[in-house]
Amino acid sequence: MKRISSFESVIGNAYGIPVHLFANEQVKVENSAIEELLGFLELQHTLEQIQHTDPDFFGTSDIGIGRVAITPDFHKGSGIPIGTTITTKGFILPQAIGKDINCGMRLYVTDLSEDQVRSKLKEMTKRIRHVYFQGGRELPITPRQKKALLQHGLQGLWETSHETAGKGLWRQYNALQQETDLQRVIDRGSLQAGGIFNGLENYTSIDYTSYDAQLGSIGGGNHFVEVQRVADITEGAIAYEWGLKKDAVVVMIHTGSVSIGYPTAMAFKDYLTDLYPTGLRKPDNGILPLPISEKYAGFVENFFMGLYNAANFAFANRLFLGLMMQKVFSEFFGETDFRLLYDSGHNMVWQQETAGEEWFLHRKGACPARGAEQLQNTPFAWTGEPALIPGSMGTSSFILAGCGNEQSNFSASHGAGRSLSRGESMKYDEAAFAKFLEEFHIITPIDPESTEIKSRRDILQKWHDELKKEAPFAFKPVRPVIDTQLEAGIVRQVAETKPIFTVKG
Repeated sequence: MKRISSFESVIGNAYGIPVHLFANEQVKVENSAIEELLGFLELQHTLEQIQHTDPDFFGTSDIGIGRVAITPDFHKGSGIPIGTTITTKGFILPQAIGKDINCGMRLYVTDLSEDQVRSKLKEMTKRIRHVYFQGGRELPITPRQKKALLQHGLQGLWETSHETAGKGLWRQYNALQQETDLQRVIDRGSLQAGGIFNGLENYTSIDYTSYDAQLGSIGGGNHFVEVQRVADITEGAIAYEWGLKKDAVVVMIHTGSVSIGYPTAMAFKDYLTDLYPTGLRKPDNGILPLPISEKYAGFVENFFMGLYNAANFAFANRLFLGLMMQKVFSEFFGETDFRLLYDSGHNMVWQQETAGEEWFLHRKGACPARGAEQLQNTPFAWTGEPALIPGSMGTSSFILAGCGNEQSNFSASHGAGRSLSRGESMKYDEAAFAKFLEEFHIITPIDPESTEIKSRRDILQKWHDELKKEAPFAFKPVRPVIDTQLEAGIVRQVAETKPIFTVKG
């Protein structure tokens, strides 16, 4: 694999931090993203200034930045580029997680065929719109379930599932299967929080069983629920182990903690501002560390409480989005296989031990891609970790197996990566976008063909604009992004999938 050596040289000379940028000649790297990365790496100067001004801030002199690894879908974010992974010791960088905490991917494997799905697509479209956007999810949840979910994740949801068993969407929730599926979710989808984070009380304040309006939310931007077919299988043995068959239908889900994660992340920002040493000018890049020290133990405890509450919500959000599609499939095709392959976040921080030292691995827009040796006592003990990498809307996605590449921080890209900003995409060739809309089936909250909507130009224009911001031309081609990671030994390609239709929020 060829990297951009001059870029690595600039970073090394200026900061002395090992930075691995994975990008071959076919992957376009934007100057704005490079500039943002260089600004982010001024963090080293921030750490030195804090140590000099307030030696007690970190509680130890043993702090540092380990490795920065950049995935090939690398593009400008908000202070820290999306596609950045970083290891730190003695402190955490909440901004290196992103505002949509535990945004991630979930994939189900079915026994349906593309022909079956397409034969019912017109009728299913109306039903899917009702279930996802028009009050048809029917998801009752008790106060105890909400608290169990935020504090204990999917395990807590499983332990309290009897309270709503057989009601609404819970008819699709098979408790025995869900207990088994915990093994197919990173961290079992069950992060143990010490309580409910300040600011999330509104979610748990209702003292009666209610229909939840937040769980089962796709969200905006590039989030989706997509029904795909397996177009090609590369690693037959792994595909067999994972239950993947050529031409079979799979369901890929991309979303996060939506209305729970964003306010939590904003609260973290206030924490960091309050902690920063008085009298010390804040860095131009706005990146502030959270020290892991006894002095600030209360802040650290609150941080992990909020982080885990939001992450647990994201796991459940993806679960119920999947059950909603299973509900529709069962109505049209009867009883079908709907088996979970894997669920993993790509906006998160993990504690890990290296050579007897505790480090924190942050991923902002990068999915875990650990090798088989790191996944002993899991269903992936000989295959490596499933890495689910979607392309842009309407293009191929990929199911891969992680190789455990240490230089990449055991991480792969989480998509193709934007090549145009949302503003720039609005100026793109309108004829090309119209052709895309004509050829690809997208289900959104509104039906642009309905009589009521056709007379509302304002609504149609907003619908048009939001989709155009996420059209294929706004993203890098996904194939070079995948090839870079195959060449670098980050992942192995198991299967390529092609979209049948996409559900967008």
